[in-house]
Amino acid sequence: MSETWQLSARDLASSIAAGELSAESVVARQIERIRAVEGDVGAFLTVDDSAVERAREVDLARTRSETLGPLAGVPVAIKDNMSWRGRPLSCGSKLLEGYTAAYSATAVERLEDAGAIIVGSTNMDEFAMGSSCENSALQETRNPWDLNRVPGGSSGGSAAAVAAQQVPLAYGSDTGGSIRQPAAFCGCVGLKPTYGRISRYGLVAFASSLDQIGPMTRTVADAAVGLQVMAGHDARDSTSATAPTADYLAGLEHGIEGLRVGTLNEIDLSSLPTDVREDWLRSLDVLEGLGAEIVEVSVPSVRAAIAIYYVLANSEASANLARFDGVRYGARVDSGTLASLYTESRSRGFGAEVKRRIMLGTYALSSGYYDAYYGRAEGVARTLRRELRTAFQDVDVIATPTSPSSAFGLGERTDNPLEMYLSDIFTTPANLAGLPGLALPSGLDDEGMPLSLQLLGPAFSEAQLLRVGHAFETAADFPAPPEPRRL
Repeated sequence: MSETWQLSARDLASSIAAGELSAESVVARQIERIRAVEGDVGAFLTVDDSAVERAREVDLARTRSETLGPLAGVPVAIKDNMSWRGRPLSCGSKLLEGYTAAYSATAVERLEDAGAIIVGSTNMDEFAMGSSCENSALQETRNPWDLNRVPGGSSGGSAAAVAAQQVPLAYGSDTGGSIRQPAAFCGCVGLKPTYGRISRYGLVAFASSLDQIGPMTRTVADAAVGLQVMAGHDARDSTSATAPTADYLAGLEHGIEGLRVGTLNEIDLSSLPTDVREDWLRSLDVLEGLGAEIVEVSVPSVRAAIAIYYVLANSEASANLARFDGVRYGARVDSGTLASLYTESRSRGFGAEVKRRIMLGTYALSSGYYDAYYGRAEGVARTLRRELRTAFQDVDVIATPTSPSSAFGLGERTDNPLEMYLSDIFTTPANLAGLPGLALPSGLDDEGMPLSLQLLGPAFSEAQLLRVGHAFETAADFPAPPEPRRL
């Protein structure tokens, strides 16, 4: 019989609702699991002591025959850039040391309304800036598949927590691939919804036009539930979409016969490692075997996506992080004048990667360079959006690898920021165009590390992406995650 911490979120929810399991015992066992492997993995920044007590309230509600939410009693983790009232909020940075959230994000409120039991917050690259989780100022997170490797970033803590079976469902934020790339490295499912599908109210901003919250799970069905409970318009977020939501579970079993799957002419297969290339081609064979038609499409501007992303994202980060000045909240270094207070607080509070991105963004926005950098990048981004809309007139989804490699070693790329940035080469187009993207475990490389398939769709096509993902997941039969180990 499986341990409760090995069960999916859907199975846990249905067993708790039927009275076969108590929410209290499920959450208590989950916290035991977290503490048992946390010393090796380092996924969590905080574990909430009141979680078991809140789970007990779910059990009481069931005994009173009250209607339970779709995630009632299910243990869930959130990335530490999502405000949760009364709890620490650090964004993985020393600058927010000692800060406690004054309110809850809409996403967190909706989780709690669904009955989920948030058990803690997960580690992340500082202010969501990074591709390995090594930029956290607070602790190191390791990949459960090989503890000598990175979990990916910036949502590395959430991905590691799911892969280590510390929770069945965790949430991250995705600005240029920060859900999908760590999901790929850790052998998980990661969903970045359409921009505006989930409210950003209460999410600490990195790049406001690109950020989006999404679920990370071990199964596509759990990702569908994770999206279902959060999706929908929020009047407190001016960028929140008013488009109606779908029943994301309803069509999962319908198959993909006759679906048109696009592949990009611009992907240079010869540039990929042999095992990544072979896994990618096998993934296309799986989709074709399920009845899909593979169609080549061209999106020329996708070649520039990584370059324009790092101009636009860093420019927005420069503006958004101006509020962290040592005056209103977080760490404060008193040093005589107001100007020196700003300088010292930010210099000591921000890490090297955050400083690098603020400087690059400020430069791109500065007088005399705005048109040459930011203006030009925004122009290419508009072209990219137009080309993707044209491509989706010919295909239903576009398939790419999620990452050009499997998880790399701890410390392997910390001295080479450009190589680190290229980890997001396949994921940034979805953010620049505001489109949904789904990362799926697809196989193992020559060293037994996870590889991943990415599916992109038109705006608000999450139901279709999840249907394709479920069909692929069933056919690919990816192995269950191992106990945390060193290869």
